[in-house]
Amino acid sequence: MTPSLLPALALVFNAFVWGVSWWPFRLLQAQGLHPLWATALIYVLAVAVFAVGRPGALAVLARTPALWLLMASSGTTNAAFNWGAATGDVVRVVLLFYLMPLWSLLLARLLLHERLDAGAALRMALAVAGAATVLWPEGGGLPLPRDGAEGLGLLGGFTFALSTVLLKRQAHQSPAARGLAMFVGGALVAGTLAALLTAAGRAPVPVLPPPGWSAAALAFALCFIAANLALQYGAARLPAHTTALILLSEIVFASVSAFALGAGHFTPGLLAGGALIVSAVVLAARRGD
Repeated sequence: MTPSLLPALALVFNAFVWGVSWWPFRLLQAQGLHPLWATALIYVLAVAVFAVGRPGALAVLARTPALWLLMASSGTTNAAFNWGAATGDVVRVVLLFYLMPLWSLLLARLLLHERLDAGAALRMALAVAGAATVLWPEGGGLPLPRDGAEGLGLLGGFTFALSTVLLKRQAHQSPAARGLAMFVGGALVAGTLAALLTAAGRAPVPVLPPPGWSAAALAFALCFIAANLALQYGAARLPAHTTALILLSEIVFASVSAFALGAGHFTPGLLAGGALIVSAVVLAARRGD
């Protein structure tokens, strides 16, 4: 196994969890739990599980201000993506989320001083062309967000790109401290937004799902723990633009799951754009940088 293969597989696993996460969030919403409240609940459970297993991570997080920015960016990513995917068109939200390679490139050059070679530029061009092909309106015009859910996808993509860069900058910190920062951020940002929206009457008062759903929520939280640790492992070992391109496989997982569960359908534009995006991912994997 090549040194870059295991980190790449870890990122693919992360992309799979995020790609299908819209479904349980919609199920919880049908039970009366707003996606933001559901996000806060799941990440509170994740923090509790993680803190019990790695109690020393709490002290590291408390005394490391550099991790607080990761906490904020990761929390915003979780809140924006989960809210957008649970309430909007799944495929479009995910595709707008994955315009993030542009933000990743900019942030990597600014914060990590990474250079962009011709191969990386080609892969990024394929990825962006694929997203634009899928998003292009039937009547013409620019591929811009059509509603709030798609705007949330765009915001989540930017903060996710920031999170991948911050993970690389904080690679010297323990995985436990970085993971806890991401989980605490998910609970705090989503919980704060949910409380504000509920107080303003724009979100329903949270209703706890039936008892049987508690076990499902815990299992969901464990999946997010594993996915976030996989993201840390892969992002800390691969260049930021390669990380961004591999994670584009989430589009495939989201599109297939949305189609299979009746929340989306394939179109010629989706197929053509998906082919371009997958081509970019394959080139990134073959390059192995």
